[in-house]
Amino acid sequence: MSANMADETQKTDSRDVEEDPLQNPLSSGTDDEEDIIAVIRAPAKVSSTEGRPSAIMGSMKLEEEPDVKDLFITVDDFQKHVFTIDTYITYRVFTRTTRSAFDEPEYSVRRRYQDFLWLRQKLLETEETHIIPPLPEKHSMRMDRLSKDFTITRQAALHKFMQRISEHPVVSFNEYLKVFLTAKAWELTSHRKASSGIVSRIGSTIKTTTSALMLKNRSPEFTMMTEYINTFAEKMSSVDRISQRILKEQMDLGAEYESYGPTYRLWGNSEVELADTLGSLGDCLDKCAKSVKDMTLSIETNFLPAAKEYMLYSDAVKGTLRKRDYIQMEYELACEELTRKKNEREQLQKQVDFLSDKSEVANADMKADMERWHRNKRKDVKEMFTGLAAGQVESYKQCLDAWEEVIEVLKSEKRHSDDVGNSLFQTSEPSVHAAGGGDSQLNGREEDEKE
Repeated sequence: MSANMADETQKTDSRDVEEDPLQNPLSSGTDDEEDIIAVIRAPAKVSSTEGRPSAIMGSMKLEEEPDVKDLFITVDDFQKHVFTIDTYITYRVFTRTTRSAFDEPEYSVRRRYQDFLWLRQKLLETEETHIIPPLPEKHSMRMDRLSKDFTITRQAALHKFMQRISEHPVVSFNEYLKVFLTAKAWELTSHRKASSGIVSRIGSTIKTTTSALMLKNRSPEFTMMTEYINTFAEKMSSVDRISQRILKEQMDLGAEYESYGPTYRLWGNSEVELADTLGSLGDCLDKCAKSVKDMTLSIETNFLPAAKEYMLYSDAVKGTLRKRDYIQMEYELACEELTRKKNEREQLQKQVDFLSDKSEVANADMKADMERWHRNKRKDVKEMFTGLAAGQVESYKQCLDAWEEVIEVLKSEKRHSDDVGNSLFQTSEPSVHAAGGGDSQLNGREEDEKE
């Protein structure tokens, strides 16, 4: 180990001329998201993977993803089950696979939401160095959990959860996932009863939460990751909060449009001369109301769930980082124990090597999963904001078209009124000239009579 440290020190000294942005992540001009991601993905200047075959193999296992997907999972066909004591929703989980670990090429089972919760908890326990995607929240503040809209939204979120699991190169081979996809209802119930209790899970959560406070030599690379994910979570929380407020304002605006349309039409019924104009205004407001309603529905069903998902995804990444910190904390404590106990050096050396391997595997897993997460995040966030922008452009285009129709109606009304005024003026002018000619003739006859 001392020889490795000497080699690493020599490598570091030879690169002193280069500025390492990870040493001071806040002073390297990494405010832009792409710059931060580039810094996170940059290889560390000091690496201890030399001489660690298991860590290198773990990294290769993550990077060499299969080109052909061999596991397809679909969540659909929700059903509502009503009983005297309880009412719940089940979803069909349909699986197609060519993997030899499965006895059949296709499976179709029905699962409740709590079954998905069990699966994610087991994945968190057994795949602690990987980022496990989040599940949708159990309850909603805006909709009833048994309503059709809420069920459809949850079904889509569960389908995305299973897709992310099936696409993971390591987690998709988990044994508990196979049980979830293939077991009968009573078999899955027996597996769930054999799971660990809530007390042990609370204890594990407390240990991983406090591990960051006990770390002494945390890698700047993972410090950068933690700072980035905290900032990202705050930004997504702000996006969600602002979007909720905008959604409420747009819903109020749509309600105002809906109330104004009939009002203008009723007004047109009492004003015959303005009936066409007021009717056009009413139609315009109805179109605007429909456009705003469609836009709010799109935000509520597409944008807000995606934003909420990435808020939960941020928490999942934070949890994985805390587990990585806990593994590193164990490694550091083992190193201190090795220093204090020279007489037990051989036994502790094995533990140090094991935990060092585990730490390197955790680092490699975290890097690979973080890269996958950034790739999915950029794609999903781009689609999320692109869909929002396209919806808003289409909405305002419809409003603009409606108002242009009204302007054309008003221009035609103005031209009609101008034509009527001109015709009246032309009709009155010849009569005036005729009256003037009669007066002159009468005056001439009076002068003849005088003579």
